[in-house]
Amino acid sequence: MERRRRHTDSFSEDEDDDRGRKRRRIATDDVDIEDRLESLITRVGEKSTSSLESNLEGLASVLETDIPNYKHQIMKILCQCVVKLPEKLTVYTTLVGLLNAKNYNCGGEFVEMLMRNLKEALKVGEFENARMMVRFLADLVNCHVLVATSLLQMFDSFVEVTLEDNIPQVRSDIYIYLVLSALPWVGRELFEKKEMELNNMLITIDNYLSKRQKIHLPALRVWTTDGPHLQEEYLDCLWAQIKNLRSNKWLEKQIVRPYLAFDSVLCDALQHTLPQIIPPSHNKSVCYPLPRVVFRLFDYTDVPQGTVLPGSHAIERYLIEEQLDRIIHTNYTERKECAMSLLGYPAKNKIPLNYMIVEVMFGQLFSLPRAPYIDLFYGSTFIELCKLQPTTMPEVLAQASEMLFERIDSMHSICVERFVQWFAYHLSNFQYKWSWDDWEECVSMDANAPKFKSSSVAPHHIRRQDATQKIIKRIEDMADNIPLKQIYNEAPTTRRLRSRNPFYSAKIENFLATEEWQK
Repeated sequence: MERRRRHTDSFSEDEDDDRGRKRRRIATDDVDIEDRLESLITRVGEKSTSSLESNLEGLASVLETDIPNYKHQIMKILCQCVVKLPEKLTVYTTLVGLLNAKNYNCGGEFVEMLMRNLKEALKVGEFENARMMVRFLADLVNCHVLVATSLLQMFDSFVEVTLEDNIPQVRSDIYIYLVLSALPWVGRELFEKKEMELNNMLITIDNYLSKRQKIHLPALRVWTTDGPHLQEEYLDCLWAQIKNLRSNKWLEKQIVRPYLAFDSVLCDALQHTLPQIIPPSHNKSVCYPLPRVVFRLFDYTDVPQGTVLPGSHAIERYLIEEQLDRIIHTNYTERKECAMSLLGYPAKNKIPLNYMIVEVMFGQLFSLPRAPYIDLFYGSTFIELCKLQPTTMPEVLAQASEMLFERIDSMHSICVERFVQWFAYHLSNFQYKWSWDDWEECVSMDANAPKFKSSSVAPHHIRRQDATQKIIKRIEDMADNIPLKQIYNEAPTTRRLRSRNPFYSAKIENFLATEEWQK
């Protein structure tokens, strides 16, 4: 009896081991399949020997087969792609459209999951993620996944935030921005199907923007003057670009729309209605995005012939700049990856890409009150860009530096300091080669002049970065050309300021020891 029990116990243990191994094997298989699905979904739209359309069609067929067993995982991966890979937004809306055409219930469940994520993002203040989700939902109208009316109802609920009492202006601003930044994708579709409702919403937006307070604008401007480029607040600039797009019948030339190739399939699909969404009430603990000023450095006269720089109020300018911003945001921890991704911008042959990259990066560096990333990122990434394109990028960067130096008299003092620090760092990586003769006029300027101060501060940074004595000797020779009489006639305060310049200090000390000064 005892022997039989031992045998039974041994059999039971073996059975448990078999079940455990089987469970582990099943769990491992599930993980492998999930990893495969994630790899397939996240890599779609990358360079391939096949066309994007055929890749999308093949992926949709694969996912359709896996939906019965891995529906939740597939939808979760797609929702992550919405916020983490927004540069491929239209690729994923097309994929969702194809899945919806094959499986209506799956399309509806995905929309519900994305709406839950949107509500949560608005509640906790993740407004950039929310903006990407709103834009994705807008583009789903183009893919015949959502009814246009329900999207307009969501837009109206966002615009109505501007009518709330006792709320900070930044709360109204961000909800208006959620709507405006989605219109380039869906404006044409709404114009064709719901023109009256669209116009009514735009009138409400116009009324709000015309009454906004902009007392913060002077504190955020890079320059104190508007010449040669107008310094606009970001919502004002985007609104001007949207009005321009509207006057062009909502037609733009920048957004890649792969779903147009599947129109015959998508137009027969059943559409979903968005569930009602009510913006969460104002909460003082929520941190709303700060307003900002749109940075402009170049216009069409500054770029070489053969490429066209979109105008400051062209919607294409906004779309390109935002895509470059997103590339930087995705890769800012890896300067080499960031530089390669920026130079690999898909439409690089149609635009003066180097000029737009330089403008976007300087715009971030000079962003007030603080830049989005550390100063060293911009310096190191500019160096990588110059290494990757040694024949063109250094020339554009030198042109930008000269333009910034020419306008330095009207530049915000914080931006002057950032420019000088970047300039010194950049020169330290290129053997301190520069057209120093062009700056000779600075040595005879008033000691309070920004150009004089910047030419004085830069050598300090260069010295800290082990600068060679060639530059110091070169500028000392320039300083020697200042007449002693000019120093003699300067006020004591000016002499003290000038003496802080390392190129003048020795000369002033020697002069003060002369018999002429003693007399």
